[in-house]
Amino acid sequence: MSLPFRQVNVFSSAPTGGNPVAVVHDADGVSDDQMAAFARWTNLSETTFLLTPTDAGRDAGADYRVRIWTPGGELPFAGHPTLGTAHAWLEAGGEPRGQDVVQECGVGLVRVRRDAVGEGERLAFAGPPLVRSGAVDDAHAEQIARSLRIDVSDVVRSAWVDNGPGWVAVQLRDAEAVLGLEPDYPAMGDLKLGVVGEYGVGVVGEYGAGEPAVEVRAFVPAIGVAEDPVTGSLNAGLGEWLAGDVLPSSYVASQGTVLGRSGRVHVEKLPDGEVWVGGDTITTIAGQVRF
Repeated sequence: MSLPFRQVNVFSSAPTGGNPVAVVHDADGVSDDQMAAFARWTNLSETTFLLTPTDAGRDAGADYRVRIWTPGGELPFAGHPTLGTAHAWLEAGGEPRGQDVVQECGVGLVRVRRDAVGEGERLAFAGPPLVRSGAVDDAHAEQIARSLRIDVSDVVRSAWVDNGPGWVAVQLRDAEAVLGLEPDYPAMGDLKLGVVGEYGVGVVGEYGAGEPAVEVRAFVPAIGVAEDPVTGSLNAGLGEWLAGDVLPSSYVASQGTVLGRSGRVHVEKLPDGEVWVGGDTITTIAGQVRF
């Protein structure tokens, strides 16, 4: 069986500047074992499979269904695969039923909008609601500190920001502290850990146009990805936690710097609390894959 395939770079307009996602089209005939094996083989943080919506999804307006796999297993939702899959579906001739693209996945329906940017467009998804939020207990706080090789007192604030993958997040004093981390991955255990720090601390809302307000890093060794280059779901959770309060309601996050990437994540929190996460997308590889 040979199926169309795209590898899409997400959160950067440069073909190799962001986070790649492998997208397999027309994958209704691909088994779970084949999906898992292909995700392990690509060795990317995520690989997705485009499928026909379920009856329930189609009735609710879904344009397609997607299954999202890491080298270590399947996820109910992830951000950069959502944008990359929508890009691949549109590029292959997909036509949304309504104004937004509607994706069916493990957390339900996710909307993807197309924002005009100069002569092109930027895709953005509506972050799903948090399934776990609130304070981090002392045991997790101590484990996080051990994992990051820092003192508990170095954490400015922390919270669960889980919108499906399992994220817990901490804010450090500034972006330099985030960039300087040298984590102890075995100490993380099953934690999916996000870290954020501000640039220009003390001048919130005074960042230059398009300049990053924060540096973000995402550590997920439990799913076979030590550090994810650029992470949409984490940035959605961070936006719900910090935007409009600690951070401006609209800002740009930088991620992937330590890995030699130049990811830029555009976060916007609307007055009703809905968080949108956007980024540039570009196809880097197109062809066929055999199963």
